[in-house]
Amino acid sequence: MSNRVKGKMATKKCRICGDKFPTQHSTRVVCSIPCAIRLVERNNAKKEKRNQAEKRKVLREKKQALKGRRDWLADAQKAFNAWVRERDYGKPCISCGKPMNNDGLLTGSRVNAGHYRSVGACRELRFNPLNVNAQCAQCNKDLSGNVVEYRKGLIERYGIERVEWIEGPHPMTSYTIDDLKEIVRYYRAEARRLKRLREQGKRAA
Repeated sequence: MSNRVKGKMATKKCRICGDKFPTQHSTRVVCSIPCAIRLVERNNAKKEKRNQAEKRKVLREKKQALKGRRDWLADAQKAFNAWVRERDYGKPCISCGKPMNNDGLLTGSRVNAGHYRSVGACRELRFNPLNVNAQCAQCNKDLSGNVVEYRKGLIERYGIERVEWIEGPHPMTSYTIDDLKEIVRYYRAEARRLKRLREQGKRAA
């Protein structure tokens, strides 16, 4: 197809180097053979990237299909705990009151999502936001939750009525796989939202 304008040869901008070049063909997008080679290489790289992304997607879908309820329960707890840490970012340990952060850590965490009533003692509250708060690793692990001080921290933060509600009886809860998938989806999204707001606040400060 001709690419002339009023009898003159039209010019186009090369997709690789950006230089303008004259051409009679509307399908030509590069100015030279070296740029044509680079264009082919770039297109091949993009195609390979798409193929790798598709392979990863298929692999994720296969792994998801093989997951059982226990796997989804673990994923849900992980997503919920991450949200708790983000919700309580910058707050002191609920038990000992010491400041907490994970600055400088390559692995692990100084900030735990500590259950006041443990999952073993009251699984009905494993995903309850009042029952789970940011806690330092020492109180959560070394001191088995530091429960006496945890209770004091809960009363100060939420009030005695809510603490007594946590300590009261609760109806049995049974989560289906679909329930757990929704918990994962919701808390991952909420954790991302809170982190985004926090980082935006830092940039604005």
